[in-house]
Amino acid sequence: MNAAAHPAFVEQVAAYLAHWRALGRQYHQQEWLLHRVLVDLQAMGHDDLTASSFAAWFDSRRHLHPNTRRNCAQMLRHFCVHRRRTDPGCFVPGPELACRAQPHVTPVILGERQVACMLAAAAALEPSPNSPLRPAAMRMAVALLYTTGLRLGELQRLVLSDVEDNGAILRVRESKFHKSRLLPLSASTQAELLAYLDRRAVAGFRTGPAAPLLCTRARGSTSAYSISGLQHGLNPLLRRVAASESGARRARVHDLRHSFAVQALARWYRQGADVQAQLPKLSMYMGHVSIESTAYYLRWTDEIAALASQRFAQHFAATIGGTT
Repeated sequence: MNAAAHPAFVEQVAAYLAHWRALGRQYHQQEWLLHRVLVDLQAMGHDDLTASSFAAWFDSRRHLHPNTRRNCAQMLRHFCVHRRRTDPGCFVPGPELACRAQPHVTPVILGERQVACMLAAAAALEPSPNSPLRPAAMRMAVALLYTTGLRLGELQRLVLSDVEDNGAILRVRESKFHKSRLLPLSASTQAELLAYLDRRAVAGFRTGPAAPLLCTRARGSTSAYSISGLQHGLNPLLRRVAASESGARRARVHDLRHSFAVQALARWYRQGADVQAQLPKLSMYMGHVSIESTAYYLRWTDEIAALASQRFAQHFAATIGGTT
């Protein structure tokens, strides 16, 4: 039998979210999790978060990856610690209740050849009545994710007014940590974007400033692709790349963001630029609050190793060889 959620618990969830959002956090994931916990606890016959109800709820998540379960436990603990400020007797999960963290999946770094394969596969997709622009939209999604390093959520939220200066600049509004930024596009990406906008207009989608950039039709009207819709469209393209290379591991959609960062690093090495001086620019372009966040996306690939070795040899080979 379902139980009604304790009113104080519901109020404390609302107060917790309001507190952190006032400090500039979005807390969408936390909101979703706390709502999920409320629903699940009621379905299990509990009206509040206690040691027994938490144990039952946490056990029901055994099908999830250990890192996902750990993150859920940590977010709930953070909420309960905040709750204890006004409710000293409330339950707080101990840190020992969280499962051990597992190593993160190593990203697959995609190069120009693999991305070209994805673009060709996107162009070959079949449109549907609800998604007449599916081939063009998925091709545009691949181009923007790879050449700008956008987060998938940032791509999904783009509207037509975010395209500025005849497609030369994208405006990303109120993203992570409420940061907005302008992204200059390469000439090839600008041309791709303008061609997509022409096809979008011919297809009869809304063209107002607030209309979604990557769009489909829902109940006959223009609607933005959902996050899951974009993932559903992009995953077959990533599988196509893996299938074309024997033994290759399939990349995730987020690996396109990793690939953007690594390819930017490789370009600077090839251009002879001061890589260390360029890193703050990359951090700003990717919407990070610090270079430390950007470093997570920089991987030591064979190409980077070769380029770094070449630069080292140019500057120090004579010294090592004993000549002046």
